[in-house]
Amino acid sequence: MPMERNTMNDKLTTLPEAIARVADGALLALGGNTLHRGPGAAVHELVRQGKRGLEVVKTAGAYDVDLLCAAGSVTAVSAGFIGYETPFGMAPAYRREVESGTVLAKEHACATVIAGLRAAIQGVPFMPVAGLTGSDLPAARGFQRVADPYSDAAVYVVPALRPDVAILHVQEADVLGNARILGTRFEDVLMAFAAGSVILTAERIVDGEAFTADPESVAIPGFIVDAVVAAPGGAWPFSCTPLYEYDADYLTAWVAAARDPDTARRFIAERMLTRAEAAA
Repeated sequence: MPMERNTMNDKLTTLPEAIARVADGALLALGGNTLHRGPGAAVHELVRQGKRGLEVVKTAGAYDVDLLCAAGSVTAVSAGFIGYETPFGMAPAYRREVESGTVLAKEHACATVIAGLRAAIQGVPFMPVAGLTGSDLPAARGFQRVADPYSDAAVYVVPALRPDVAILHVQEADVLGNARILGTRFEDVLMAFAAGSVILTAERIVDGEAFTADPESVAIPGFIVDAVVAAPGGAWPFSCTPLYEYDADYLTAWVAAARDPDTARRFIAERMLTRAEAAA
């Protein structure tokens, strides 16, 4: 269920308070891409609060989706790819939970996730997608073809993806929710406009006058944001350009632990749940 939208007032809150608004069973979009600028602190807080029944939407996920699967928070994932890129390989907890039938993998290409988000933004039930001809994906997911009204061709269409909540990590935000993303924006802006509610964690809270003076730098406008959390280091263990790289030592240890469910649970209890997040 979407949170009650706060459009005008100071939206600054704490991480536990922001994540408490995410309902069990929510369709949850997570920003960032693979190892980069994911909302690490917010994902940890989802686990701390014992959220259950979540469906995660992401083009390409890694630690965030893997951890939520290991913690028992997720029942379905709509994504084009889940894995740790070349340095760390595949996502062992995600793979195990999917193979066991505990988590439903709603297979996508990254382009079909993007198309679904765009359909939601535009208020239409589906979005045409080129490039699926010859792929097994439409049959696997039931993606339909419709007649092009301007020719004799048929085109595959992807249903809208309307997240209940999007959680995004940004470098700068003001208290009204206007946010600046430095470097690649990935699908964060699409997620923000497609979602019913938006939670931002930010490396630093800035005076909104900085955005007034340079409005073109604002990636996410405050009127679509519901909660803002001051979260220095809030992407960790992901990278956050240009402030820090991903934590290779931690991710190496997690991927090794995640191969066994009992070891993964101990890792979560001993190394993740006890971590004092800067945002908390």
